Order: sequence, then structure tokens, then C-alpha cells
Amino acid sequence: MAEITRYATPKGGRPFPPFSMAVRHGDTLYVSGLGPVDAQGNIARDDFAAQFRQVVENLHAILAEAGTEITRVLKTSVLLVRATDVEEMNRLYRAAFPASHLPARTTSVVSALPVPEFLLEIEAIVAVD
Repeated sequence: MAEITRYATPKGGRPFPPFSMAVRHGDTLYVSGLGPVDAQGNIARDDFAAQFRQVVENLHAILAEAGTEITRVLKTSVLLVRATDVEEMNRLYRAAFPASHLPARTTSVVSALPVPEFLLEIEAIVAVD
């Protein structure tokens, strides 16, 4: 089992939680829920589109590190804090994935995420060679 753990935790003294950002098992990569945190630990704050773009950038970085790409994503789970962001999320999501490859997806609206500033998290299951 290969683990990917290099991404920064949000600034503010929070310890990194006890999990891997992604784990490869055989030909499958399981990507943990990704939040809108850049490599320096900065959170894209108060702007849903900026947070979404940072999450997708994080996903691309993990996929590249694992030797795969966005067209190999099989399934995503999207957690939103605000139901009012569903329409914008759909628009941004459609732009983030090639039209010829939209993965299976579950979208849930939750009351909160572990980091209060997060408006969303995305996790993924990805095929790898």
C-alpha cells in the first residue's frame, strides 16, 4: 500500500489529522476528502469558487504524484456546507472534468466540516496503472 501525505494542514496551530491524503491499493487510488488548503497551509476563504478551484488543484497534484490524471477519476463524493452552493458547484464541476468523462458522483450537504472555514471537501476514487 502506497501513501501520499505531503500536503499541508491549514495554518493556525491545528495538528495534521491522522490520515493519508491518498492511498493506492492495486490499481485503485483512494483520495481522502480534500479541502481548500494550498501547499503552504493557506485556506481560500469565504469564496466558494476559489475554494472549489483550490480543491481541484489539490486533486490534480495528488493524481500527478500517483501517476494518474483527472480522466481516470471513477467516482467523487462532494460535501457542501451550504445547499445554496449546489448550482455553482455543478457549474465549476462541469468545467473541472472533461465533458467526455464525468465520474460517478455523490453530493451531500452537511451541517459542518472539521475545519470551520471549509465550504466543501471532495474525495475521489481513481484508476491507476
